[in-house]
Parts: sequence; C-alpha cells; structure tokens
Amino acid sequence: MTKPKLFIPGPTHVEQDVLDAFAQYPIGHRTADYSELQAKVVSGIQECLYTKQSVLISTSSATGLMEAGVRNLSKGKVANFVCGAFSKRQAEITQICGLDQDTFEVEWGQATTAEQVEAALSAGNYDLATVVFNETSTGVMNPLQEIAEVLKSFPDTLLMVDAVSGMMGAPIKVDEWGIDMVLASVQKAWALPPGFAVMSLSDKALERSKSIPEAQKGFYFDFVRIHKAGEKFQTIVTPSIPHLYGLSVQLDRIKAEGLENRFARHHEMASRVREWGQEKFGLFAQPGYESETLTCFKNSAGIDLIALATKMKGRNYLISGGYGDLKGKTFRLAHMGDLNLDDINDVLNVLDEVIEEL
Repeated sequence: MTKPKLFIPGPTHVEQDVLDAFAQYPIGHRTADYSELQAKVVSGIQECLYTKQSVLISTSSATGLMEAGVRNLSKGKVANFVCGAFSKRQAEITQICGLDQDTFEVEWGQATTAEQVEAALSAGNYDLATVVFNETSTGVMNPLQEIAEVLKSFPDTLLMVDAVSGMMGAPIKVDEWGIDMVLASVQKAWALPPGFAVMSLSDKALERSKSIPEAQKGFYFDFVRIHKAGEKFQTIVTPSIPHLYGLSVQLDRIKAEGLENRFARHHEMASRVREWGQEKFGLFAQPGYESETLTCFKNSAGIDLIALATKMKGRNYLISGGYGDLKGKTFRLAHMGDLNLDDINDVLNVLDEVIEEL
C-alpha cells in the first residue's frame, strides 16, 4: 500500500535522497571521519541561521531542548509568552522544573506582539523570556524580529525562541536580531525524519549557563558540556549518526536551492493555501500574523473534520485536525520543508473534491 503523502505539521514529507542517507553504514563517533561530518553539519546550520556563534546538536526531540533552555539559562525569573498549545507547553515545562516564572497569555489565534513583551518585561525582573516563533497549534507566526528588538533594551534578559515549526521555512537572523537561543527539531521545515534537534546559542547565553549549578542543568543537556565537546566537533554522548548523514545531504540541497529561494518558495505556498482557505473556511490566525509553514483553518463551513481527514487519508493525503483546545474546531495543512507549489495545488484540488463529497 502506498503511504500517504504528509501535509501534517510534522513529521513532514522527506525526499528519497535524504532517506537514503539514513541507510549509510555507521562510523565511529570518536573518529576523525565523524568530526568532519559534524563540522560540516554545524557550519551549514550556522549559515542557515545567519550566525557565527555556537550551534549545538541534540539526539532528542525539541522538547528536550525546551527543558534544557530554561534549566541552563535562568537563575532568576522566567517570562513565558503563550499564544497556543506549544508555547503553553514551554510554560508548563518551566513550572515543572521548579523555576520562578510568570505566564503572559493571549487568546489562541492572536499573536504575541513586541508591545506585549515590552510591557511585561518593564513590569518585572526577568532574566529569561521564552517565545514561540511559529505556534504550530494555531498557525500564528509571531513577529520575532520585532520582539528581539525589544529585548535589546533589557540586556540582562536572555531571549529563548521555540522555532520548531518555523526554522528553515522563514528567515531567522540570529546574530543580527540578537537571539540568545533558538531551537528546532528536524522533522518539520528541515524535512528529515524525527528524533533529532538543533539549536544556536549566543556567547552571552553560554556564559549564563556557566553560572548555573550542575544540579539544575543535569548532565545530558548541560550546555557547557555540549559546547565543550562541540568545539572538537564531538558530542558528550553517542549521537544519531543517521540524522547527521541526513542533515549533510539536506544542507547540500538547501545550499543548491539558496536560502532566499527556499523562503520565497515557502511564502508562495503559504499565500496559495491562505487564498484557498480564506474563501472556504476562514483562517484562525490573526490577520497579518499568518504562518509561512502551516495554515490553521476555522470550521466556519461546519463540515465533519474527522470525515474530511479520513477521506483524505483514503486518497493517500494526510492532513491534521485541530490540536489541544482546538481539537474538533479547526484543521491544519502544512506547507513546509521540501514541498512545492505543485504539491500544494495537488492537495488543494483533492480537498475540493473530498469536501464536495461530504
């Protein structure tokens, strides 16, 4: 049976040459050959994130780095900005880790704005602010550059960004914007199978981690340990070498396409999906803050969303329903990674046919 093509927010469609890279015979992770592989991958990620600062890799989901971030970067109080299910998860992680924190939440579908961030930070004493770049549950893309500009007025407050479903679908200029930590997993706009995560870390953030007791950071996710090993293009524990093979091939693909072309392709796909969805359902995201990598639709047409997803799967297309509090109320279509406009036009045509049948 043919597996359905993925138009869900993750995992996303993976090209065959990337999949083939995962099948390469493993190499010893303490060898020069391995260090050469990691060096290539790290350098490529730095270029993709417009940074000359540290890039760290993690054999984990991005959620591991979400926890690692607050454990490594706060010894005071955290301001968590919430606009959906995954930014809410970050706040919950901060609480579970026992760190002092405040949560600033907007109605789901609304964006976290620079004005909101400035007001919150001005009223409190925070050493870390967490924001999501692209809220996967609502289809909202927050104005990261504007938010980062606000943080420049609060030099003692680090900026930690969850870019899980945004990284490589829209520009993130780490050094220019002044982002201290930005993290993502690879099964979304990076277009690799799940099980691996990447992040950038500013020099200031690394210094903060050095000041945090090991008992708070733990071993596996201690940024100081990971960075020290990374300086030799090594890891502190055995990494997923297949993911590094896959990233190496994917970075070659990205370089061949060009970053600006990649981001333009994502914008073209997003514009097409928004145009289609606006007419039929309405968009859940606040106007002006719609995501470049996935669209969340209202159900203003009152269709059976479970039947829609089931029929689409029967036609070998996988789409996603609403997440968390939005389950049964919205549905989502991803347009990220290595998909192109032909793929989007194809799935939209099939959606039109299936909707007519409901």
